[in-house]
Amino acid sequence: MGVSKKGFLGAGAGLMAITGLCVSIFGGMQATIAKPTTNQQTSTLLAQNQKNLTIIFPTRSDSTDLQNKANAVAAFLSKELQIPVQAQVGDDTAAVEALRANRADVAFLSSRPALKAQELANARLYLAEVRSTYSGRYTYNSIFVVSKNSALQTRNSAKATLEQLRGKRIAFTSPTSGSGFIFPVSQLVTLKLVPNRDRLDGFFGQVSYGGNYSKALQAVIRGQADAAAVSEYALNSPYITEAEKSQLRILHKIPGVPAHGIAIDDDVPSAMREKIINALLKLNQSPNNQLLRNLYNSTELVRVDHNQHLAGISAALKNAGISP
Repeated sequence: MGVSKKGFLGAGAGLMAITGLCVSIFGGMQATIAKPTTNQQTSTLLAQNQKNLTIIFPTRSDSTDLQNKANAVAAFLSKELQIPVQAQVGDDTAAVEALRANRADVAFLSSRPALKAQELANARLYLAEVRSTYSGRYTYNSIFVVSKNSALQTRNSAKATLEQLRGKRIAFTSPTSGSGFIFPVSQLVTLKLVPNRDRLDGFFGQVSYGGNYSKALQAVIRGQADAAAVSEYALNSPYITEAEKSQLRILHKIPGVPAHGIAIDDDVPSAMREKIINALLKLNQSPNNQLLRNLYNSTELVRVDHNQHLAGISAALKNAGISP
């Protein structure tokens, strides 16, 4: 990955190509540092010449008025880093492409795009989000949900429980969803109920995709599906109402789905990387925490090891026969 980058992402062809979260790091290096004597000198000088930061926050279904909320976080980070910070709104896919094309250096990413960012841009996750609705603090459960009055019951083993879905109608969230497809399919493969993700129709009587958590759950509520695969936090507002939740129950849980996180590209010098991380961690502090909560209902950011945090999704993808 190259180090020198110039210009914010504009509204023209650049924005059409990239609408993900990104941080644009400007070169501004003098000729006198073109041949530094040590890696430490390089990192120090690059950090000193940081000129601008552009952050593009990913769109998510549970976040409203995201641009204004992102602007508030950008203003806070600008003050902490003592450089101009601009907020833009985009998505995971475009953020990965921005990292790959050297148009971004930092991105908020969910777990599967984070693996892709590592593959294409050698970017790594350094922070993960914590939510009160996550069972594992910064990991959460993938769940199979059924109607409250369903004849399907939780058995004494995962295989016995999921075997009951043979011939039934399943509503997955989407083919790209970690908790709503990848983890459930991986478990079905592990239990030898299905051979791979392309043979689901040999086990289920009908396979459909809601497109999001709400619609997958609605399929069960309306009797259009016998079960749905979603994230555990989808059983809360704004995905469904309390009245709708009362009509559902969890049939089976799969733990270890990694929370969304913040990835930083390999060409961000370590000194600047630490400054960015430390500035973001200040959002955990009481006077600043509402800025973080407003974004995606996260309560905290925590440092994580990239490989360890993403081990679960890596294994699930491989097991299900899906590339990152």
